[in-house]
Amino acid sequence: MTPITLIGEPWPDYGLIDSGHGRKLERYGRYRFIRPEAQALWAPASQDWKADGEFIPGADEDGGGRWQFNSPVPREGWPLSWDDVRFTAQTTPFRHLGFFPDMAPVWSWMRERLSGRTDPTALNLFGYTGVGSLALASAGTAVTHVDASKKSVDAAKANAILARLADKPIRWIVDDAAKFAAREVRRGKRYDGIILDPPKFGRGPEGEVWRLEEGLPNLIGDCRKLLDNNSAFLFLTVYAVRMSALAIGELLRQHCADLGGTVECGELGVREEARGLILPTAIFARWSR
Repeated sequence: MTPITLIGEPWPDYGLIDSGHGRKLERYGRYRFIRPEAQALWAPASQDWKADGEFIPGADEDGGGRWQFNSPVPREGWPLSWDDVRFTAQTTPFRHLGFFPDMAPVWSWMRERLSGRTDPTALNLFGYTGVGSLALASAGTAVTHVDASKKSVDAAKANAILARLADKPIRWIVDDAAKFAAREVRRGKRYDGIILDPPKFGRGPEGEVWRLEEGLPNLIGDCRKLLDNNSAFLFLTVYAVRMSALAIGELLRQHCADLGGTVECGELGVREEARGLILPTAIFARWSR
């Protein structure tokens, strides 16, 4: 299995402007922000970064920190678009802006896998604020969107309204993703596609504890049971974990061996506008037919 790279290119409402010395400068619509980026080991193209805000990390490498603003930025967020999907960007206490722009090539890839199917279905586990769900729904897919955070699901519903997709067949579910997947297996459900973006640590709505290394193998096993010989894909992304893309690729290949198709793994990255270099952001593994 040879690792590959999925590269996120700039689009009108988002771009990685420059990066280096452990930071990155990005544009989100009309606003520019500086955020920490441990993998930007090189020197930036320019030393003169002008931004509307910067996230100053705390002492804890696993989180913490605060936003420092140099100009007014709407705290309630502002609208952005990717392709035909509108959603809200917002500075969050977790240093990101309410969505993950490096997922853009994944949204396109999932749409391609389901294109031409009659009444396709998809399951989005750990769906967060729903941009991936809306990218699928806008292309005609019935989506089951699951996240343990009611706040995140409420934000996803608000994004659906903003995108004028509130009438699409999307099931919004606040639940522990692993427990939900296991129940779907017992109910005999199946999906044409599954996307999951699990955190390295999290808690469910009833205090369930999620640890990636412990929970991922069983979760992938249940997701495999929700696929059949007519299914199109399973896409797994992993952020901020000391784990190899080859490791999750082999995990996926073991569980999906009887389905045929292809298993691939590698890295997600974003192309910098200043020089065209690729900033790595996450690892992934995917099965597809």
